[in-house]
Amino acid sequence: MGKIEWAMWANEQALAAGLILLIGGVVGVAGQFKGWEFAAYGIAAGVFVMLLEYPRGKRRKGTTMERPGQRFLAAVVSLFGPLTRNYYIRAILHACVAVPGGFILPTVLGTVNLGIASLIYLLAAVRKEEWSPIQSQQSKNLQAGKSIHQPPTNPPPRPPVDQRRKLVDDAAAATVYGGATSTLN
Repeated sequence: MGKIEWAMWANEQALAAGLILLIGGVVGVAGQFKGWEFAAYGIAAGVFVMLLEYPRGKRRKGTTMERPGQRFLAAVVSLFGPLTRNYYIRAILHACVAVPGGFILPTVLGTVNLGIASLIYLLAAVRKEEWSPIQSQQSKNLQAGKSIHQPPTNPPPRPPVDQRRKLVDDAAAATVYGGATSTLN
């Protein structure tokens, strides 16, 4: 079996947690909850986490799909060097960012999700994973199209092979008879 890359799971979990924290913060501020200042913090924390987690890291094996517009944020995240590349630091950062959101109800779900992402990042760090930006793969994309020699002629669903042969034989017979009748006209 293949080895699980935990950082990919943590990235998705943290991105979702940032969005949930942002939405919970908006609900807390708009609803003027008691302690709505924590909800305002949830808005800022949610935006920060989403900006940090939007660029996906490169996988060790296989290909990684790049998110739209990821190159710009990946360049910014790369500028911070080991602060953003090291998953131990990300785990601690997410755990610290999550704590104030637990003091008000609308941001609790985002806080729990961010805490789970922090634990997954800790697991990824223990397994020696590290964030690195995805390199441009335009040359590989051009070669992938050359592997298809001839696309299928009829759209799916296609009939079984034995019926296709029968259809081809019937079509050949129709063209022979069709050609003879057309000469009479």
